[in-house]
Amino acid sequence: MTSDEWAVLVENNGKTYVVELNDQQQKMKGLGVFNPVESLKDIPLGGRVIIGQKELLRLPPRLPELAKGMARRAQTIGSKDAGFFLARLGLGPNDCVLEAGIGSAGLSMYIHRALGRTGTHITVEPRSEHAEVALENLRRTTASWGGSPVHHHIEGTIEESIEAIKEHATGFHAIVLDLPDHPSAIGACSELLLPGGRLACYCPVSSQMERSWEACETAGLTVEWAGELMEREWGRASKGGMRPVNGPFGHTAFLLVAQRQ
Repeated sequence: MTSDEWAVLVENNGKTYVVELNDQQQKMKGLGVFNPVESLKDIPLGGRVIIGQKELLRLPPRLPELAKGMARRAQTIGSKDAGFFLARLGLGPNDCVLEAGIGSAGLSMYIHRALGRTGTHITVEPRSEHAEVALENLRRTTASWGGSPVHHHIEGTIEESIEAIKEHATGFHAIVLDLPDHPSAIGACSELLLPGGRLACYCPVSSQMERSWEACETAGLTVEWAGELMEREWGRASKGGMRPVNGPFGHTAFLLVAQRQ
């Protein structure tokens, strides 16, 4: 499967749809019933198409579009925090990454893009209903980009999955945990970090970040950074100039990064 079998359609308001190009009638929430192959066969990238009552722009399935139009079940890690993790963990080709708490694969999509075809990505998730959605989103990225890292998915908690993880990799350049509570997971998996490798935690509340910090120190890791990232969007003012856009100030979660030295 290649990117020619997928399309991204974007409304004027930015709402994004990721469409599999099957030559049959299908129903998509927000667009109604249509045949995507028939509707898009003469529409080039950058062209516009009318589906139902909506005019949509056709764009290539790149990471920002796939992330906006991803299937969702669990809360996702967005570009603000995903970009920080990729940078602080130093992820790139040939790296081996363990991720526990895949959710809907919001962060996993960014990890796949960074690792390319030469990395290894192991995901662990105890809830099959979340994993089903996550794996569908990763199927889309693999098809759209013509390949992906070596990916193994394990159903279960990370604490009970260590031996299964070791069947695929015995050491990791990075570990990412997005869990209800981190200490027991940190204790279970920190031994899998390679020297110089880093562990990151995504924590909804500050008390969870504190417990993660303490667990990292207990596990012999050095905390490099802990805190939050604030995002403040600006737009053009009606009378000229620029001003902050009304809305949330941009807090999502507390983040922590620790290193095996």
